[in-house]
Amino acid sequence: MAASLSQSLSQCPAQRYNIANQFVTAGRAANVEPLGNGNINSTFLVTVEASGEARAERRFVLQKINTSVFHQPELVMQNMMALSKHLQIHGNSLARRWEVPQLLPTNTGKHSFIDDSGSYWRAITFIDNAEVFEALESVEHAEEVGAGLGMFHSLISTLPTEQLADTLEGFHITPQYLAQYEKVLDKSSLDETGEIEPAGERTKDVQHCLQFVAKRKDWAHVLETAKAEGQLQLRPIHGDPKVNNIMLGPNGQAVSLIDLDTLKPGLVHYDIGDCLRSGCNRLGEETTDWQSVEFDMDLAQAMLKGYLSLASQFLTEQDYAYLYDGIRLIAFELGLRFFTDYLAGNVYFKVKHPHHNLDRALVQFQLTASIEKQEDALKALIESLR
Repeated sequence: MAASLSQSLSQCPAQRYNIANQFVTAGRAANVEPLGNGNINSTFLVTVEASGEARAERRFVLQKINTSVFHQPELVMQNMMALSKHLQIHGNSLARRWEVPQLLPTNTGKHSFIDDSGSYWRAITFIDNAEVFEALESVEHAEEVGAGLGMFHSLISTLPTEQLADTLEGFHITPQYLAQYEKVLDKSSLDETGEIEPAGERTKDVQHCLQFVAKRKDWAHVLETAKAEGQLQLRPIHGDPKVNNIMLGPNGQAVSLIDLDTLKPGLVHYDIGDCLRSGCNRLGEETTDWQSVEFDMDLAQAMLKGYLSLASQFLTEQDYAYLYDGIRLIAFELGLRFFTDYLAGNVYFKVKHPHHNLDRALVQFQLTASIEKQEDALKALIESLR
């Protein structure tokens, strides 16, 4: 989406710079270029050339919020403002560098700009002198990623969840994804052998996925059941703490957790599980060699060490009791979502070929299986790091 939008804007330079300049109070937008490779919002880096003799430059991030995903973008902004207000009070005593992206007002004092087509734009501060990585490069990197998530959770653990809107209802609620899967399965052209019409070379893989889900359907309610029984409590969570959303400074320390659109009330187990899921598969989410996928325990140990060194102050006994389930569940959940979309005809996730979502599902299910094989080791690791 970002690429297509940048192309359209490049054909209309006046429109491109006009949107950026809505957030410039002094000087002018000298350059607007695509930033990152996100699949949801369209993101640009704006360089502002200030007026005056010094002609100092500054940069900020300009984003068009995808309202097909975030139906109420004003709630996304509301959450970011609640976070900023909370951190102004509770986030000033850190002994290390830590930055949180801040909303920038328009030159009329608003927090967003709606263009002539009705698109919703916002600007946020650019975290300078830091970078993101698409994959973990070492155990030291893994520990800092874990520490970054731990720092974020620690800072927001006292933010009342009633101050946050649920910007993505149903997100990470595995039983709801199972219900959607069952609905799609009922409507699909699956016969009794698990074959999708027209018959193809991937029937065996489809059957594998069907059986994998069937064996875990009852267990997949584990976190939501614990929440309903009062064993786990809602807290503010990031919602998407993948490795490439945690920025590192020049010294290798985590300095920021970006992409705050999914900030919402939830279970911290969703964040922990997603962080490890995205980092501990060395072959990555897009590998086609799914049978070789493994959950790397060395990286997991480093990530959990970094996380628990900062998060242990607010985690409860029950939180610890369900950490393994969270790690296992989120890998399974993403595989379920990919497989459901494949059966539905690839209507949600962007794909490069008809079997792309099936390949992705196989990767996540294999990762889940690898986690399951190491259950005892993972539980022992969690206990040793307490």
